[in-house]
Amino acid sequence: MSTLARLNATDFAVPAAVEKIRSRSMVVGVGGAVLALIGYVTAPDQFFRAYLLAFMLWLGVSLGSLGLLIIIHLTNGRWGLVIRRILEAAAKNFWFMAILFVPLCAGIPHLYPWASAAARSENEGLRWIHDVYLDPTQYIVRGLIYFAIWGGLTYFFTKWSAEQDTEGNRSHSRSGALAGPGALLFGFTVTFSAVDWVMSLSYSWTSTIYGLIFLIGQLLSAISLATIVAVILARYEPMKSILNIDHLHDYGKWMLAFTMVWAYFSFSQWVIMWAGNLPEEIVWYRMRLHGGWQYFSLFVALFTFVFPFIRLLSAQLKKDKSTLVTTACWLFIMRYFDLYWQVMPNFENKAGFYFHWLNLVVPVSMGGFWLALFFRNLQGRGLLPLYAPLTTSVLEPAHE
Repeated sequence: MSTLARLNATDFAVPAAVEKIRSRSMVVGVGGAVLALIGYVTAPDQFFRAYLLAFMLWLGVSLGSLGLLIIIHLTNGRWGLVIRRILEAAAKNFWFMAILFVPLCAGIPHLYPWASAAARSENEGLRWIHDVYLDPTQYIVRGLIYFAIWGGLTYFFTKWSAEQDTEGNRSHSRSGALAGPGALLFGFTVTFSAVDWVMSLSYSWTSTIYGLIFLIGQLLSAISLATIVAVILARYEPMKSILNIDHLHDYGKWMLAFTMVWAYFSFSQWVIMWAGNLPEEIVWYRMRLHGGWQYFSLFVALFTFVFPFIRLLSAQLKKDKSTLVTTACWLFIMRYFDLYWQVMPNFENKAGFYFHWLNLVVPVSMGGFWLALFFRNLQGRGLLPLYAPLTTSVLEPAHE
């Protein structure tokens, strides 16, 4: 008798403990929103800077989850089936981030120098950039196009995944067919969104690898969060019987790979520009290597790459739940600091490095709402698609 013949969708139900986590996340979101509203009234410029930081952090988790879904459907690995529903729940939060894009559009005059008519009147190069590419209307239209593409990919991947809870469907092959062109669309849209929303803060500086640095960082944040959630769910059935050390080892290897690629892209960008020594290129790094930012830059380099790299080299540590979760939590936190390093030095501050309380409150508040919606999405389906091609191979060792 096969494993699936003895199971039904209720056997993969999300444990009741998730509801408590969801409720607490919502409380954090609401409490933080009250403080953020106070910050908006008292310091609107600083609020929108913090808002951009928070937006890129949590949008990155949703986009990274979508990117991992594409990889899963391209590779068809057993490791991906175990966390696929977690990634789908995270990717489905794209509509929440699409709503949060509206306040970001309202903050354009507070964030971007190319939106200032006075600045354009004094700078011919800025005026040309504004006329050709960077103006509020094009910024908004392109943003809507990005979200439409991300939403379409998420819709089909999650819809066809839901169909695998019923016997006899062609959703597996359709998802695989979509994954190829989806990867191209995903790469292009993530690259252009990073240019529009973050790189344009320093409008005179350009980098051809900038979007890829964001893309790999998003994948890193997504695999980190998926690992954390999977281990939390493994305290209860059914994930307790599903998740094993081989899965943990795979997730650790993905973290190591993404960490190394992030470091490679980041270092390549720096060394090429520094060796070229062109004023219009090195100015972006100069503002991050003076006024106290040099210490922050060293902190980001050491603890986003060196520290996790050393921990993840060991196969035994990658198979240990507590060690792997600790590393995943650290990598997720470091995504915040990396984005802080990308965003905040672009704003003039003669005192050098600075930290405003809104830069913590707004990301935490947005994260509270994001997690509440994420766990609600997770509760909507079983933790495994019952009739996915690899479900039997994942379950047989646990049940027989």
